[in-house]
Amino acid sequence: MDAVLSLPWFDFTVSGLVLGSIYALMAVGLALIFGVANLINFAHGAVFTVGAYVGWTCAVALGLPLWTTVLLVALAGALVGALIEVVAIRPLNRQSRIAPLLATIGVGLILDQIVHITFGANPRPLPVPLPDWRISVGQGSIGPIDITIFLTGVIAAAALYAFLFHTRLGMAVRATAQDDDAAKQMGVNIHAVNMTVFGIAGALGAIAGLLVGIYYNSIDPNTSFQIMLKGMVAIVIGGMTNVPGAIGGGLILGLIESYGIALFGASYRNLFAFSVLLLMLLVKPNGLFARGRERQAEPMTGSFVTQSTPIRLPRWALVAGVVIAALVPLAGQPYFTQVMTNALLYALAAISLTLIAGTVGLISIGQAALLAIGAYASGLLTIAGLPVALGLVVGATLTALIGTALAYPAFRLRGHYVAIGTLAIGEIVALVILNWTSVTNGSLGVFGIPPLEILGLPLYGTNAMYWFVLVLVIAFCLMQTRLLSSHLGRTWRAIREDTIAAETYGVASNYYKGLAFGFAGFTAGLAGAITAHQFSYINFDTFNLLTSVLILTIVILGGLGNVTGAVIAAVLVAGLPEMFRVLAEYRMLFYGLALVLLIRFRPQGLMGSG
Repeated sequence: MDAVLSLPWFDFTVSGLVLGSIYALMAVGLALIFGVANLINFAHGAVFTVGAYVGWTCAVALGLPLWTTVLLVALAGALVGALIEVVAIRPLNRQSRIAPLLATIGVGLILDQIVHITFGANPRPLPVPLPDWRISVGQGSIGPIDITIFLTGVIAAAALYAFLFHTRLGMAVRATAQDDDAAKQMGVNIHAVNMTVFGIAGALGAIAGLLVGIYYNSIDPNTSFQIMLKGMVAIVIGGMTNVPGAIGGGLILGLIESYGIALFGASYRNLFAFSVLLLMLLVKPNGLFARGRERQAEPMTGSFVTQSTPIRLPRWALVAGVVIAALVPLAGQPYFTQVMTNALLYALAAISLTLIAGTVGLISIGQAALLAIGAYASGLLTIAGLPVALGLVVGATLTALIGTALAYPAFRLRGHYVAIGTLAIGEIVALVILNWTSVTNGSLGVFGIPPLEILGLPLYGTNAMYWFVLVLVIAFCLMQTRLLSSHLGRTWRAIREDTIAAETYGVASNYYKGLAFGFAGFTAGLAGAITAHQFSYINFDTFNLLTSVLILTIVILGGLGNVTGAVIAAVLVAGLPEMFRVLAEYRMLFYGLALVLLIRFRPQGLMGSG
């Protein structure tokens, strides 16, 4: 206790308020967009990164003074934010509400990849000339960086308040956020309002990127997703559409992180944030500062993307496809066979997601967590002496049980909250793996995982591995197709189309959602376990957010709810880019563009969604 009391709590409080001010800038932008467009902007973190590098260009490359840099960064962020609305969001106004959300994921990937290509993947120092003094306050101190960041946040909040409450366009923004239909009838130009809001949010996010670089004296092109999630946590704490609440939520999150670091260490920092996010979604999803009646979340079931009549291939075409696939190893190209094995493993993961998203209608953006659970479970158990074949089954079974248990609290959530909840679950799984060093070996990962074998038959050769995974894909395709045509499949689709109506007819929706997650978890866990045995090494970053995005892209390309489409799309998305390894630097740019174009021009996928 004495050791805890002796900690420099004033310094931790100042640090928490400074970080909270930055989180508040991110959160205010997200809250504005959600209030006006009813949309979680997953590209907001990428705008943050753009702002950081524009700030580096102005302050370091051009040598401009700080406040000039801040203004130029705000202008650049506003232009990027407005461009996102015009190019990626506005064309999707007539589609389902989930379509813009998926588009922002693609836009975020594109912006991040452009930054990587332009500036490189390594962090850069961001020295900003500020006076070198500290003001002592009790046992702590305050420096010019702390004051600069805090004042920037205060000035930005004051300017936003003046805009919202003392300009005609600001009043139009508030009217649209309160009731967009009534605002349209009163002659408000919704397109102008949306573009303005995205521009303001972009400016605030870009300034936040610069401030983080100043605070840590460094900028990193790989931080966009994490900082976007911090802003998301802040708006969940404060209220999704509550701008003052977003500021309060950012400050609360900053203090929680700072005090958590003081007590438990920096490695648990993000775990605190995502745990708070999940707790708020379950206990008080409207936020701590919700005022009056909040906008109700749309269920987004039955309207995940455009529904259409799926394309059904004739039986002879399916048989021919299986025969051709079985002959791949006979071509005598081991590298090509290995690439196709990886594509088939992605197909297994896509089959699991297309059941959850396409058939049941639940938006899961944390599917990589299921692969990670299966990989670690099977890897650790087989290292301990369990036969590999049994390790695969036990790992997949544990994934089904743990994945369903983790996702079960999210079954009561609706709309965007489900997407946020599954995303938080995915991050929590990765952070638990990172910090549970006594079991998972932390950041060092698990190595020496036994190679794949079944009943003494070695399957770690390139050809044997390929045929084994191909047999599994065929078996799970047949099994899931049979499920979808059964009474259970019809019940899942009824829940997707209208959960309330299904429950009115006596359907226990949570029970059936649990069954779907269980089957999907087993499938994804098996894919993760095979991957672990294939490479004999895994770590906490083997199955990350980009893995989840890739699986989501595959599912949308193939057609949600379309099992055959998932397999074909996996070969196209995961397999073909490997044939062009010289363009590997542009791979994520390709995935982002593919996702945006699919949502815009072919939301039902290549094979149609059912």
